[in-house]
Amino acid sequence: MTHAVSQLRAARLARSVKPFLARGGPKGERCAGCRLVPSHCLCALRPNVPTRAGMCLLMADIEPLKPSNTGWLIADVVTDTFAFGWARTEVDPALLALLNDPQWQPYVVFPAEFADDARVVHEVTHDADTRPVKRPLFVLLDGTWDEARKMFRKSPYLQNLPVLSLHPEQLSRYKLRRAQSEAHLCTAEVGAMCLALANEAQAAEALNAYFEVFTEHYLKAKQQLPVDLTDDAHVRLQTASHFA
Repeated sequence: MTHAVSQLRAARLARSVKPFLARGGPKGERCAGCRLVPSHCLCALRPNVPTRAGMCLLMADIEPLKPSNTGWLIADVVTDTFAFGWARTEVDPALLALLNDPQWQPYVVFPAEFADDARVVHEVTHDADTRPVKRPLFVLLDGTWDEARKMFRKSPYLQNLPVLSLHPEQLSRYKLRRAQSEAHLCTAEVGAMCLALANEAQAAEALNAYFEVFTEHYLKAKQQLPVDLTDDAHVRLQTASHFA
């Protein structure tokens, strides 16, 4: 299966002057579907949960190439995920068209202290049936914290959109890269919180469980240890992925 992030990764690789080398496996081989070494492939565990919300990932230059990127997990779970590479001096016309599509209500997901108070919201607008009036489109700035702040400041096409400020109740569980602060959530964790705000509880649970299983597979592969497909994380993912 190819999705928006895998397509962006392929396009970025095609522009590369030299190959992007990610460590892993005897010869560095990785599964094209999940980016893990073949012995720890995650593809068979990918959740299948319907969602009404959409995700728009604005990705820093080499972010789609990193096996540890968790925006890929969002694209695995949320069917309507769109991914665009970010550049300060140009913007993809398809991104502008998406942000102006009347079926969507875009929200830039970013901390409130970096935006004017008039733009900040803390929840998704719902109608009397508790469904969002328009389909929510969560714009996630996918990169390091410094890259995300740069994207937020230097993207004029985002400046008139509401800024959704999240208030996580726990510290990040991301273990694959060093963050500047434990309060900084990874992209998949942010995506799951957005789904919960959109009343997509099952999709939020599936993404959280999928993220935990991905982390376990990734770390066990580095340690050259087998994974236990019957542990709590895998059972949680299996339960979250089932729907009537």
